Amino acid sequence: MYKKVETEFGGRPLSIETGRVAKQANGAVVIRYGDSVLLVTAVSSENLREIDYFPLTVDYQEKTFSAGKIPGGFYKREGKPSDKEIVTSRCIDRPIRPLFPDGFFDEVQIIATLLSADPEIEPDILAIIGASAALEISDIPFQGPIAGVRVGRVEKKLICNPTIQQVNEGDLDLIVAGSRDAVVMVEGSAKELHEYTFVEAIEFAHQSIQKILDLQEELKATAGKPKRSFQAPEVNESLASQVRELATDKIREAVQIPKKLERYQRIDEIKEEVSAALLPEFEGEEKTISACIEELKKEIIRKMIIEEKRRIDGRSNTDIRPITCEVGILRRAHGSALFTRGETQV
Repeated sequence: MYKKVETEFGGRPLSIETGRVAKQANGAVVIRYGDSVLLVTAVSSENLREIDYFPLTVDYQEKTFSAGKIPGGFYKREGKPSDKEIVTSRCIDRPIRPLFPDGFFDEVQIIATLLSADPEIEPDILAIIGASAALEISDIPFQGPIAGVRVGRVEKKLICNPTIQQVNEGDLDLIVAGSRDAVVMVEGSAKELHEYTFVEAIEFAHQSIQKILDLQEELKATAGKPKRSFQAPEVNESLASQVRELATDKIREAVQIPKKLERYQRIDEIKEEVSAALLPEFEGEEKTISACIEELKKEIIRKMIIEEKRRIDGRSNTDIRPITCEVGILRRAHGSALFTRGETQV
């Protein structure tokens, strides 16, 4: 069933359609903005696997034919993903990943393919909108919609979805993704702007995406599939309570160990100690115990950062690990350097 919705967005018509291509996908939309056209598909597997994480894959692809060109080089084939494609994939992933239900571990794949490229418009915003729209009309459990917008600033005036030329001429290039009530992702760069200007730009962006959320809801009302039934796995409250009682103080001490490997080793020891104490009563619940400890660790670290202003290894928000820089490490290279900050080296 072919359906199409459209609205004006940033001074240009934006349309989302479904039912023409990729009909076997759980959800598929073609989004048009100017001369840019993207196909975004959402596919999910219902094969249950014994995993404790959400296997979400997001790929953004820019095909050379979208610009009317043939790939260069000997093989005349599309190459590996560019840095831009990888960054755009992450910009799609970040706002949608938290909106899947807790405990939903079915494999989900989002593919956004640029079919036609408008040289004046960056297509990353369209990929974010298309991913949300494809999930909205699919049967995949998803607590959306969300939408994205690019905000530029030229001559102290904020612009919704500026052209590439306006971005280059301005002092702000900000990507904001949000839901109806909140901002869920911010990515961008600027030229030494005041914090107030950033806040103003984010508020402007959040207002701008409201009509795109309306557009997705309109499409869902006419072309959306019923969401598949999903029930989050039940938490054994008795087990979780006993894990919390046994491990809270130990985890709080462990996360303050400065050295990373020692900290990891101590947390593994705590898992073994708690498992040894509880498995006689809760046989076969090793994974549940480990998951409860990981959740407890996140809670303790978050509380340390927000309430105590301390980070995972005991540092304050303003402390910096020791930094050293060395040059001339490799004799045969024209230049080489080793940068060390704490236990991180490049």
